[in-house]
Amino acid sequence: MSSRVPLPLSPFQRLGRLIAGVEPGRPPIDVSVGEPRHPVPGFVGPVLSAALADFVRYPPIKGTPAFRDAVAGWAERRFGLAAGTIDRDDGVLPLNGSREGLFHATLTAARLAGESKGSRPAILLPNPFYAVYAAAAEAAGAEPVLVAAHREDGFLPRFDRLPNELLARTVAAFHASPANPQGAVAHLAQLEGLIELAREYGFFLFSDECYSEIWRGRAPDGVLSAARGKLAGVVAFNSLSKRSNLAGARCGFAIGDPAFLKAWAALRNVTAPQVPMPIQAVAVAALADEAHVVENRRLYDLKYAVAKEILGDRFPDLVPPGGFFLWLDVGRWGDGEQVAQRLWREMGVKVVPGGYLSATGSDGINPGRDFIRIAMVESLETSREALSRLSEVLS
Repeated sequence: MSSRVPLPLSPFQRLGRLIAGVEPGRPPIDVSVGEPRHPVPGFVGPVLSAALADFVRYPPIKGTPAFRDAVAGWAERRFGLAAGTIDRDDGVLPLNGSREGLFHATLTAARLAGESKGSRPAILLPNPFYAVYAAAAEAAGAEPVLVAAHREDGFLPRFDRLPNELLARTVAAFHASPANPQGAVAHLAQLEGLIELAREYGFFLFSDECYSEIWRGRAPDGVLSAARGKLAGVVAFNSLSKRSNLAGARCGFAIGDPAFLKAWAALRNVTAPQVPMPIQAVAVAALADEAHVVENRRLYDLKYAVAKEILGDRFPDLVPPGGFFLWLDVGRWGDGEQVAQRLWREMGVKVVPGGYLSATGSDGINPGRDFIRIAMVESLETSREALSRLSEVLS
């Protein structure tokens, strides 16, 4: 189940090497990076302008009281929790994007575990996985254990099938819902089961929910709703990047176990960058407004409708319940690398081979090998053109 994950190359560095020196066959369209490109909400400029003077101040590592209250209030509304469930003093931390938080939280988890997990502590990763999970496990000196997210399991990892010995030495488990890249969504009972497993074996559950507000049909459940106010050992990570099209603001947040977050804040106070207070003010405004989030989902829905129109006959499970990617099994036309090369060479379309978002497990299988990932972040017109070119290659 475990393997050495290729570091430090990111999937995008590997993609760059794959197509280096190859001239694109048509004017380039880049749908490889999950960078939201919908409009920035209109309130951002005025809020920043009003808070400009705070750029001269060092921000508190725990964030402003207004930030913590906005995050906690949003989480309580979003996940159906009673007002006051989230500890406003120690239950919320601002982050420089969720990626930075996921990395540093792992170091805290490993430090808190101490020697209780033996000489070979483990950290569980879904496979495919967000690259920072593997980097965090490496930095924490833990064994990264890859748990394949198979189609038959709804593209979600089954940590409950792991050996008891492995679970006993686990420090933390990363879980993403909606998942990147597959867009899979865990149901409430599945999240409840994960929490029970983490508590039974004494490891932290890190729930990566940065795509929680990009969904189709029904809002995904979150680990906070599954915990029902009992947050020991549970931390949810989110950000403004996808929800509010503010990836460049680098503003995320962690919510959950107050004891863990308090210890983590102490470490962050001497190791991590703070979130500028004007950016925190933007977060307060963003979390109080749902209209721009609804519009954001509408724009993604339009593009998924186009994808279904163009590719639906070849990919019956094309549209995922969450996230903004297409995760396409192109094994009939070659593996993901081959199709990605061909798309660039013939059509000028840049996509990520699925094998770059996953790793080969101890069974010798890379679960992403036959897939490509397409980010549905461009305009409707550009997305239609990219998908039409893809259809030509797969015809």
